[in-house]
Amino acid sequence: MTIFLHQNDLPADLPFGSSVAIDTETMGLNLVRDRLCLVQLSFGDGNAHLVKFGPNSDYAAPNLKRLLSDPKIEKLFHFARFDLASIEAYLGVTCTPVYCTKIASRLVRTFTDRHSLKALCSDLLGVELNKQQQSSDWGALTLTDDQKTYAASDVLYLHRLREKLDVILEREGRMELAKACFEFLPHRAKLDLVGWPEIDIFAHNS
Repeated sequence: MTIFLHQNDLPADLPFGSSVAIDTETMGLNLVRDRLCLVQLSFGDGNAHLVKFGPNSDYAAPNLKRLLSDPKIEKLFHFARFDLASIEAYLGVTCTPVYCTKIASRLVRTFTDRHSLKALCSDLLGVELNKQQQSSDWGALTLTDDQKTYAASDVLYLHRLREKLDVILEREGRMELAKACFEFLPHRAKLDLVGWPEIDIFAHNS
C-alpha cells in the first residue's frame, strides 16, 4: 500500500478509472461549524490518495471536483450520507452515482446490528481495522503517520466490500431496492444541509 498526500487538490494527471472509494474527515460532526479537512480516495488498486485542506483553503480543487462530479465514475462510501453532505457543503459538488456499503449491509445483514466499517471489514473480509485515530485533530497542519494510515484504511477496502455485499443483495433479491436507496442519498444529504438532519419527513407523527 502507498499513501499519497496532496495539498488542496489531486494531481491533474491522475488516472481515475470507473469507480472510486471516498471518505472525508472533518473537525467534527456539525457541518455548519466543523470544516472539511481531508478527502480520502482509492481506486481499488490498494493505494490511497489523501487531499488535505488547510484552515484558509478556498476549496477550489478543480481536479478533485472533476472526479466527484463525473457521472461515469461510481463513488463508493461507507455512510455516504455524511460524506455527501460535507462534500456538497464545502466543495459545492453533488456526487452521483453513489454506492453506500452501510446501506447495503443494513438491507441484507438483518441478522446483526453490526454495520460499522470496522465490523464489515472484520465479518466479510477478515480484516481488523484500527480505529484509534477516529477522533483525532484532522485540522492539524501536519498529519501523523498514524492519522494517514487510519484515513487510508477508510477507503482501501470499500471495493472489496461492495463485491461481497452485491452477492448478498442479488441473492436476497434486494439489489433494485438498494439502488433506489443509493439514488436518494444525495437528496438525504441536502435535507441535512438545509435543516432536516434529525427529522424523518416520511414518518407519521403529529
